[in-house]
Amino acid sequence: MDCIFCRIARGEVKSNILYQDDRAAAFPDINPKAPVHILIIPRKHIDCVADLQDSEEQLMGHLVAIANKLARDNGVAASGFRLVINCGPEGGQLVPHLHLHLLGGRQLGKLG
Repeated sequence: MDCIFCRIARGEVKSNILYQDDRAAAFPDINPKAPVHILIIPRKHIDCVADLQDSEEQLMGHLVAIANKLARDNGVAASGFRLVINCGPEGGQLVPHLHLHLLGGRQLGKLG
């Protein structure tokens, strides 16, 4: 599979890896929408959140825990941050590999 996020996770494409373990990796978004804009991905290729299996519930908890750690490490935990998961083309997902966007460092617009 030639998924760019899989290639980043395997170290085949150079990226500024901010976090990695045997299940996940995190790196800055190349087109940031906020001063802090980090992508958190599972190493396992999953197209989008709609493709998660029940057995991957712990993986999603792990990704959120990583996001919380990165929010603290990047100084946005106390002031606030947003986690976004886009799913599919109409949901705004540009790369078909499940990923969380951690956004912070400025006042974010209200949703809804």
